[in-house]
Parts: sequence; structure tokens; C-alpha cells
Amino acid sequence: MKIVDILRLAEANMGHRDIGSHAGCGKSTITRLLKICREKGITHELASKMTEGELHAAVYPESHEPRQEPDWASIHKELAKHPNLNLQYLWEEYREQNPTGIGYSRFCELYRNYRKAAGRAVSLYHERKAGEIMEVDWIGDTLACMVDPATGVITEAHFFVATIGYSLYPYVEAFPNEKEPCWIRAHVNAFEYYGGVPRIVVPDNCKTAVKAPKYYEPVIHSAYWELARHYAVAIVPARVRKPQDKAAVEQGAGWLETWLLGKLRNQRFFSYAELNRAILKLLPEISARPFQKREGSRYSEFMTVDKPALRPLPAVKFEQADIKTKRVPDNYHLEYDGFYYSVPYTLHGQLVVLRAASATIEVVNKAHERVASHIRRYSGQGKYSTVAEHMPPNHQAAHQFRKFDGPKYRSWAKSIGPNTHFIVDTILKSGQVEEQGYRSSMGLLQMSKPYGGEQLEAACERARALGSPTYTTVKNILKNGALQLSGHKAESPIAHENIRGSEYYN
Repeated sequence: MKIVDILRLAEANMGHRDIGSHAGCGKSTITRLLKICREKGITHELASKMTEGELHAAVYPESHEPRQEPDWASIHKELAKHPNLNLQYLWEEYREQNPTGIGYSRFCELYRNYRKAAGRAVSLYHERKAGEIMEVDWIGDTLACMVDPATGVITEAHFFVATIGYSLYPYVEAFPNEKEPCWIRAHVNAFEYYGGVPRIVVPDNCKTAVKAPKYYEPVIHSAYWELARHYAVAIVPARVRKPQDKAAVEQGAGWLETWLLGKLRNQRFFSYAELNRAILKLLPEISARPFQKREGSRYSEFMTVDKPALRPLPAVKFEQADIKTKRVPDNYHLEYDGFYYSVPYTLHGQLVVLRAASATIEVVNKAHERVASHIRRYSGQGKYSTVAEHMPPNHQAAHQFRKFDGPKYRSWAKSIGPNTHFIVDTILKSGQVEEQGYRSSMGLLQMSKPYGGEQLEAACERARALGSPTYTTVKNILKNGALQLSGHKAESPIAHENIRGSEYYN
């Protein structure tokens, strides 16, 4: 209808500028439109008899030609896969392949329509449960507030932030950097601050938390996994470039950047202990601010809803350990700080993780299972700490032999019987040094396993009676079984014409 009105005013000899003012468009647009109408022979009378669609198609036939629209699902997938791309770039790629395709504004409009129709433009509401999830992150902004007492140089502080449960009650702590020791200590202090433990911790895919950010099975750093095991929490990292997976801490970080860092911005501190005392003083004040869209405050909701739902803290506070990845050598002992600690020999050649705390040494396999635990050694003559169960059977036997001395052999023999004790004591005293009899004593006592202690004691009694208190005599008595052992009746002799009997030699 606007075209009809423009043609009417033009035929009334009104100037192009005035027509443009009346129609709400520029002079050049009026000039171009009237030129097209003259070329196509479209007058005011003819235009008045046409429908709006017919008139528009007659004036702008190219706009009614069918145009190939982009594959909106592919466009959306590309934007999700490559966050650095934008609609302008993808539109230009589309126009390179379709020079007569739709314009940029129409491209954006149709993409928005696709998102709405496909449900991509709406967000899913997440019902937060009391004391269930603690989301953690580093605040994006740093603050130049730390003064070196010696040099006066001002450095920037980094801020760890956590929000918990339904209340979104925050915890903030300042550190000199964002490395793993600070990350672990911040979690421990957050649990202590809240006075309890949630079920789930949701970090970002930062390098201090995730070693390999796989979609379904992200690989958690060993130290972070140890912390999770100690507090019995699940570590569920947010998806890569998906801040909505931890929306609470993202919003909390932005809120704290305004209110907390704003209050600290003009202050100077000479130690991180001093800075963190100032933070802990400000947090309750900031957290007591009322919610804008619901009753109460972060602090009041935490005390009434989240805190009662938290699980109790473990009896022992988590101690950060030195973590080393090592390959198990041939002797299945791992070296740490000059001492050697055994692991099961079946792990020979495999990569394991050694966790060294102040009092213990623990070894974890690739399945995050603890396979060895030792008391950490700092001094002493022996450099090796060995658990017998970690050895193969032949090594266990050799190790058992090395552990015995004279008193232990005598004690073992005495537990079997007095005659066994006599034989072992005689063997140990027979050499120039007692150690010469260790092997024979071990061999004699080991015979209690196949023959039993009662038979060994009887054999030792017979060897003693024969005046031959040696390992060989006892072994032959047990092996041949032809001699009558004390306490046992002799079997009846076999009657046969070829058996002479003892009377033949008289």
C-alpha cells in the first residue's frame, strides 16, 4: 500500500524529498522505486487494482524467487562446537555458496526462530537440594592488594570461591596463585568453614582439577582424587565450555567481584593470613544481604536449610601429600626420599601413584585402588620397608629364612616338643658360630608341615635315642618310615617263607 501512495504523490508532482518524509524512507529509495515503476510501466491507476502481494512481486520479482535456506541444525551444531564462531562468519560462509541467498538480518531472524522452535532458546530449571552440591571456581578478577614487606612491591591476589546447596552461601579465600596446592587447601578450608561435607563437588575443567577433560569419563588429578576419597565426595566436573553446569558459582563469582572485591579494593595487606581474616570478617556481612526474589538471605538459608543436611566432617583433616607417578621396578620397591617401599610384585612394570604424607606412604594403582601402605621412614639402618604379602612365594621363603635367628629357631622348636628343641639346640651349638646351623634348623622345622608336629617330635625322640641329633637322621626317619617311632605300636611282621627274621642272625 505504501507503493500505491508513493505513486499517487509522484503523479501529483510532489518532490522526492517530501514524498520520502511522508512515506518514512529516504529520498534515494523514492527515486529508485519510481524508476523501477517507470521501467515496468506501473502507474498509480494500475497499482491501485493490484493486491499488495502482486504489486510487490511486480516491483521486486527477485525477492520472490525461492532461496535455499541454511541447514539450521548444522549451523547450531557449529556454533556449539566452535565457540569462537559467530552468526556473521557463518552467514558469510553461506553467502559464498549461495550468492543470491538471504541477507544477514533475515539469516539471524530465521536462526532465532529455529532456536525457539527446537527449544534451544529456553533454559532448564535446576532444583537445588539442601547440602547436596558445592560448586567451586576461581574468581575471574584478581586484586592488586598484596604488599611485599621487604621490597614494597605490590602483587595480585587470586580468589577461590565456593557456593553450596540451596542457599548458595559463599566461601572465599585468597591465594598467591591458582596452582594445585592452593586448590586442594582451599577445598579443605571450605569444608571446615561450612562445618560439613556435601555429596558432590562441581569444579571447572581447570588444570588443577582435571587431567583429561573427557566427556563421559574425565580423568581427575591424583591429589584431587585423594581429597575426594578422604571426604567421600563425588567430583563431577562441568562440561568443557559449559558454564551453565556450575551456574551458581558463576553468578556468585560475579556477585562477589562487585561486593567483596569492591570493599577490599582500596586496602593493602602484608600477608595472606591478614587478607583472609579481612575476607572472613566481610563474608557474613555480605551474605546477610536479603535475596531480591525470595525470602531470607544466603546466611539465613544456609543455617536453616543447608547446614543440617551436610554430612559430618571426617575425624582427621585431609593432609595434602606429595604425589609421584612411578613405574614399579624389578625388585617391586618404590624409592622415596632415600627409602624403598614394597608393592605387590604383580604390579612389576606398571605405572602407579605414590602418595607421601608426613606419617604414611601409600601406593595407588591406575584404578585408584590402594595397593600398599607403609609407615613413612625418616631414619634407621635399613633402607627397605617390605610387606611379606607383596613377595612371590619363593621370595617369601627366602625372606622368612633371613628373619630367623637362634632364639626364634629354639622358640619354634620348643612349641613342637622337648625332643625337637633338643635337636635344634644341639644343631645350633655344633658349629663354631651359631649361624652355621640356621639352614639345618630351618629345614628340620619345616618338616612339621608335611609330616605334622607329632611325627616330627617322635622322629626327634628316636634320633636322640640313637645318639644322632642331626637334620639328616631326622629326615631319614621320617622319609623311610620303617623305624618304630616312640609312642606308636609296631606293625605285625609279615609271615613269608622267604623272610628269615631276626633269629637267623643269632
